[in-house]
Amino acid sequence: MSRDAALPDDVESLKALLLAERSRLLATQQEHRAVRTQLLAEQLLNEKLRLQIAVLKRARFGRSSEQIDAHIAQLELTIEDLESSVSELAPGPKSPSAPRAKPIRKPLPEHLPREQVVHAAACACPQCGGALKSAGEDVAEMLEWVPGRYKVIRHVRPKFACAACDTLVQAPAPTRPIARGLAGPGLLAHVLVSKYADHLPLYRQSRIFARDGVDLDRSTLADWVGAAAQLCSPLIDALERYVLSGAKLHADDTPIPVLAPGTGKNEGRATMDLCAR
Repeated sequence: MSRDAALPDDVESLKALLLAERSRLLATQQEHRAVRTQLLAEQLLNEKLRLQIAVLKRARFGRSSEQIDAHIAQLELTIEDLESSVSELAPGPKSPSAPRAKPIRKPLPEHLPREQVVHAAACACPQCGGALKSAGEDVAEMLEWVPGRYKVIRHVRPKFACAACDTLVQAPAPTRPIARGLAGPGLLAHVLVSKYADHLPLYRQSRIFARDGVDLDRSTLADWVGAAAQLCSPLIDALERYVLSGAKLHADDTPIPVLAPGTGKNEGRATMDLCAR
């Protein structure tokens, strides 16, 4: 049956059909126009950002390069603090309604020494007591830091299958400071001490890791800092209860030099330490 044969014969029905088709075409054109406008706006924003980067690169090699360096360093400090705050406030899994591309984790460098830890399972089947036979193993690597050097700890969990009932037996996986995280507790402590005790920004720590052949982005370190802050929240709450339970509070202002945005100079910022008496 042809398409023309399905059209109505009366004029009024044909007019209504024509008007409906015209409305659909106008709506489609408006949608295409909106999408094109959005693409042009994003392209314009991209060009503006590229222009700003070009201006900064040109100024970097001029007389005001020190001021530009200080401004960029201050921006990086601000960004890593924001990333840490976001990771601390929203450490859970993402909503399934907004799927995101799963990031590809880079393999740990082969030149790092490996320390293998074998987590042995039970000697007999817990269900029927039968003998076990090997059925492979699961290997998970975790990056750890030892003062002066790095090492990779391989957590090996052999699998055994019961010869009588085919039940698989395997030791439970060891817990990690950060769920499915790559950093061991020693490495996390090193990053936190370097940032807060030694005042070493995360972007500089990332460069130090890179000199040793370990590729850790600043954003990754910021996620670790945020997750570690959440782990320390019970201790922070306990300290807060202890301090506020005192009859008196004594404050100690300790100035710390930080970069002042736009001036290229250091200015003192006071941090207040409270102790109960």
